[in-house]
Amino acid sequence: MKSLDELTNTDAPAIDLIRQWIDDTRSHTEILPPSADREAVLLEVQVTTHSTMGAIAYETGGILVDHGWLRFLGSGHPNLPRTLPGWNRDRSNGFYLIADDAVGGFFALNGGAFGDDRGSVYYRAPDNLEWEGLDIGYTDLFRWTLTGRLAEFYADLRWPTWKEDVAELPGDRCYNFYPFLWTSEGSAEGSKRAAVPVHEAFDMKCDILRQLQE
Repeated sequence: MKSLDELTNTDAPAIDLIRQWIDDTRSHTEILPPSADREAVLLEVQVTTHSTMGAIAYETGGILVDHGWLRFLGSGHPNLPRTLPGWNRDRSNGFYLIADDAVGGFFALNGGAFGDDRGSVYYRAPDNLEWEGLDIGYTDLFRWTLTGRLAEFYADLRWPTWKEDVAELPGDRCYNFYPFLWTSEGSAEGSKRAAVPVHEAFDMKCDILRQLQE
Protein backbone atom coordinates (compact mmCIF):
# COMPACT_ATOMS: atom_id res chain seq x y z
CA MET A 1 0.00 0.00 0.00
CA LYS A 2 1.37 3.40 -0.97
CA SER A 3 1.04 6.21 1.56
CA LEU A 4 -0.89 9.41 0.90
CA ASP A 5 2.40 11.30 0.50
CA GLU A 6 3.55 8.84 -2.15
CA LEU A 7 0.26 9.17 -3.99
CA THR A 8 0.05 12.97 -3.93
CA ASN A 9 3.66 14.17 -3.90
CA THR A 10 4.13 14.50 -7.64
CA ASP A 11 5.87 17.22 -9.67
CA ALA A 12 3.17 17.30 -12.33
CA PRO A 13 -0.33 16.60 -10.98
CA ALA A 14 -2.68 15.69 -13.79
CA ILE A 15 -5.45 17.99 -12.56
CA ASP A 16 -3.74 20.94 -14.28
CA LEU A 17 -3.86 19.10 -17.61
CA ILE A 18 -7.45 18.04 -16.99
CA ARG A 19 -8.52 21.64 -16.43
CA GLN A 20 -6.65 22.70 -19.57
CA TRP A 21 -8.29 19.98 -21.66
CA ILE A 22 -11.71 21.09 -20.44
CA ASP A 23 -10.93 24.77 -21.09
CA ASP A 24 -9.90 23.91 -24.64
CA THR A 25 -13.12 22.09 -25.46
CA ARG A 26 -16.59 23.26 -26.37
CA SER A 27 -18.13 20.46 -24.33
CA HIS A 28 -20.33 21.51 -21.41
CA THR A 29 -18.23 19.87 -18.68
CA GLU A 30 -18.35 20.46 -14.92
CA ILE A 31 -15.65 19.60 -12.39
CA LEU A 32 -17.34 18.89 -9.06
CA PRO A 33 -15.47 19.95 -5.88
CA PRO A 34 -13.77 17.09 -4.01
CA SER A 35 -15.34 15.63 -0.90
CA ALA A 36 -13.91 15.67 2.61
CA ASP A 37 -13.19 11.95 2.18
CA ARG A 38 -10.87 12.40 -0.78
CA GLU A 39 -7.77 11.19 1.09
CA ALA A 40 -9.45 7.91 2.04
CA VAL A 41 -10.70 7.57 -1.54
CA LEU A 42 -7.24 7.99 -3.02
CA LEU A 43 -5.70 5.58 -0.51
CA GLU A 44 -8.22 2.97 -1.56
CA VAL A 45 -7.75 3.60 -5.27
CA GLN A 46 -3.92 3.49 -4.93
CA VAL A 47 -3.21 5.55 -8.06
CA THR A 48 -1.06 8.68 -7.93
CA THR A 49 -2.38 12.14 -8.72
CA HIS A 50 0.13 12.24 -11.59
CA SER A 51 -2.35 10.02 -13.44
CA THR A 52 -5.66 11.23 -14.81
CA MET A 53 -7.66 8.73 -12.78
CA GLY A 54 -5.82 9.54 -9.56
CA ALA A 55 -6.27 13.27 -10.09
CA ILE A 56 -10.00 12.88 -10.71
CA ALA A 57 -10.34 10.64 -7.64
CA TYR A 58 -8.48 13.10 -5.37
CA GLU A 59 -9.01 16.57 -6.80
CA THR A 60 -12.66 16.26 -7.83
CA GLY A 61 -15.94 14.93 -6.56
CA GLY A 62 -16.37 13.62 -10.08
CA ILE A 63 -16.66 15.17 -13.53
CA LEU A 64 -19.91 15.63 -15.46
CA VAL A 65 -19.35 15.66 -19.23
CA ASP A 66 -21.73 16.95 -21.91
CA HIS A 67 -24.47 18.41 -19.69
CA GLY A 68 -24.14 15.49 -17.26
CA TRP A 69 -24.68 12.80 -19.87
CA LEU A 70 -21.42 11.11 -18.88
CA ARG A 71 -20.11 10.84 -15.30
CA PHE A 72 -16.50 10.15 -14.31
CA LEU A 73 -16.41 9.02 -10.70
CA GLY A 74 -14.21 10.79 -8.15
CA SER A 75 -14.38 11.32 -4.40
CA GLY A 76 -18.14 11.90 -4.36
CA HIS A 77 -20.38 14.97 -4.38
CA PRO A 78 -24.10 15.63 -3.76
CA ASN A 79 -24.56 15.85 -7.54
CA LEU A 80 -22.68 12.57 -8.00
CA PRO A 81 -23.11 10.67 -4.72
CA ARG A 82 -20.90 7.72 -5.59
CA THR A 83 -17.15 7.41 -5.04
CA LEU A 84 -14.82 5.61 -7.42
CA PRO A 85 -13.79 2.85 -4.96
CA GLY A 86 -17.20 2.70 -3.29
CA TRP A 87 -18.97 2.03 -6.59
CA ASN A 88 -16.59 -0.85 -7.31
CA ARG A 89 -16.86 -2.43 -3.87
CA ASP A 90 -18.62 -5.84 -4.07
CA ARG A 91 -19.55 -5.06 -7.67
CA SER A 92 -16.48 -5.35 -9.90
CA ASN A 93 -14.71 -8.63 -10.53
CA GLY A 94 -11.67 -8.59 -12.79
CA PHE A 95 -12.53 -5.08 -13.96
CA TYR A 96 -12.77 -1.59 -12.44
CA LEU A 97 -15.77 0.67 -13.09
CA ILE A 98 -14.71 4.23 -13.85
CA ALA A 99 -17.62 6.05 -15.50
CA ASP A 100 -21.20 5.66 -16.68
CA ASP A 101 -23.78 7.51 -18.70
CA ALA A 102 -27.36 8.72 -18.44
CA VAL A 103 -28.74 5.83 -20.50
CA GLY A 104 -27.31 2.99 -18.42
CA GLY A 105 -24.02 2.43 -20.19
CA PHE A 106 -20.93 1.57 -18.12
CA PHE A 107 -17.20 2.05 -18.67
CA ALA A 108 -14.62 -0.16 -16.96
CA LEU A 109 -10.89 -0.84 -17.00
CA ASN A 110 -9.99 -4.41 -17.80
CA GLY A 111 -8.29 -6.11 -14.89
CA GLY A 112 -8.15 -9.48 -16.60
CA ALA A 113 -11.84 -10.36 -16.87
CA PHE A 114 -12.04 -9.38 -20.54
CA GLY A 115 -8.71 -10.68 -21.83
CA ASP A 116 -5.02 -9.88 -21.80
CA ASP A 117 -5.31 -6.16 -22.58
CA ARG A 118 -5.21 -5.06 -18.95
CA GLY A 119 -5.83 -1.37 -18.44
CA SER A 120 -7.89 -1.04 -21.61
CA VAL A 121 -11.35 0.51 -21.40
CA TYR A 122 -14.43 -1.60 -22.07
CA TYR A 123 -17.98 -0.36 -22.49
CA ARG A 124 -21.24 -2.12 -21.71
CA ALA A 125 -23.73 -0.24 -23.87
CA PRO A 126 -27.41 0.04 -22.96
CA ASP A 127 -28.30 -1.67 -26.25
CA ASN A 128 -25.87 -4.54 -25.67
CA LEU A 129 -25.49 -6.83 -22.65
CA GLU A 130 -21.84 -7.65 -23.43
CA TRP A 131 -18.68 -5.67 -22.64
CA GLU A 132 -17.02 -4.25 -25.78
CA GLY A 133 -13.36 -3.18 -25.99
CA LEU A 134 -12.64 0.41 -27.05
CA ASP A 135 -8.87 -0.08 -27.54
CA ILE A 136 -8.00 2.98 -25.41
CA GLY A 137 -6.92 3.64 -21.83
CA TYR A 138 -8.39 5.88 -19.13
CA THR A 139 -6.73 9.14 -20.17
CA ASP A 140 -7.56 8.68 -23.85
CA LEU A 141 -11.17 7.91 -22.89
CA PHE A 142 -11.44 11.10 -20.89
CA ARG A 143 -9.96 13.26 -23.63
CA TRP A 144 -12.13 11.57 -26.24
CA THR A 145 -15.31 12.40 -24.30
CA LEU A 146 -14.47 16.10 -24.59
CA THR A 147 -14.59 15.97 -28.39
CA GLY A 148 -17.39 16.01 -30.93
CA ARG A 149 -16.92 12.28 -31.39
CA LEU A 150 -18.95 11.72 -28.23
CA ALA A 151 -22.11 12.91 -29.99
CA GLU A 152 -21.38 10.51 -32.86
CA PHE A 153 -20.86 7.64 -30.44
CA TYR A 154 -24.24 8.24 -28.81
CA ALA A 155 -26.16 9.26 -31.95
CA ASP A 156 -28.57 6.30 -31.74
CA LEU A 157 -29.07 6.63 -27.99
CA ARG A 158 -30.29 10.21 -27.78
CA TRP A 159 -33.69 11.80 -28.28
CA PRO A 160 -34.70 15.42 -29.08
CA THR A 161 -35.06 16.59 -25.45
CA TRP A 162 -32.15 14.68 -23.95
CA LYS A 163 -30.30 17.80 -22.72
CA GLU A 164 -33.30 19.07 -20.77
CA ASP A 165 -34.08 15.61 -19.40
CA VAL A 166 -30.52 14.84 -18.34
CA ALA A 167 -30.24 18.23 -16.61
CA GLU A 168 -32.92 16.99 -14.18
CA LEU A 169 -31.36 13.56 -13.70
CA PRO A 170 -29.44 12.98 -10.41
CA GLY A 171 -25.95 11.51 -10.68
CA ASP A 172 -27.00 8.33 -8.90
CA ARG A 173 -29.71 7.59 -11.45
CA CYS A 174 -29.89 6.71 -15.13
CA TYR A 175 -32.64 6.01 -17.61
CA ASN A 176 -34.06 2.57 -18.06
CA PHE A 177 -35.96 1.84 -21.27
CA TYR A 178 -38.87 -0.42 -22.02
CA PRO A 179 -38.90 -2.21 -24.37
CA PHE A 180 -35.23 -2.77 -23.50
CA LEU A 181 -32.78 -1.24 -25.94
CA TRP A 182 -31.07 -4.57 -26.60
CA THR A 183 -34.32 -5.98 -28.02
CA SER A 184 -35.53 -5.47 -31.59
CA GLU A 185 -38.51 -3.46 -30.29
CA GLY A 186 -36.45 -1.05 -28.20
CA SER A 187 -35.17 2.39 -29.23
CA ALA A 188 -34.07 5.54 -27.42
CA GLU A 189 -36.89 7.55 -28.97
CA GLY A 190 -39.62 4.93 -29.04
CA SER A 191 -39.19 3.13 -25.72
CA LYS A 192 -40.64 4.45 -22.48
CA ARG A 193 -38.01 6.03 -20.21
CA ALA A 194 -37.87 5.88 -16.43
CA ALA A 195 -35.16 7.15 -14.09
CA VAL A 196 -33.86 4.33 -11.89
CA PRO A 197 -30.95 4.00 -9.43
CA VAL A 198 -27.71 3.33 -11.30
CA HIS A 199 -26.99 0.26 -9.19
CA GLU A 200 -30.34 -1.25 -10.20
CA ALA A 201 -29.58 -0.75 -13.89
CA PHE A 202 -26.14 -2.33 -13.52
CA ASP A 203 -27.30 -5.26 -11.41
CA MET A 204 -30.28 -5.95 -13.69
CA LYS A 205 -27.98 -6.31 -16.71
CA CYS A 206 -25.73 -8.67 -14.80
CA ASP A 207 -28.72 -10.78 -13.75
CA ILE A 208 -30.18 -10.94 -17.26
CA LEU A 209 -26.85 -11.93 -18.80
CA ARG A 210 -26.36 -14.57 -16.10
CA GLN A 211 -29.78 -16.07 -16.86
CA LEU A 212 -29.10 -16.11 -20.60
CA GLN A 213 -25.84 -17.96 -20.02
CA GLU A 214 -27.37 -20.67 -17.83
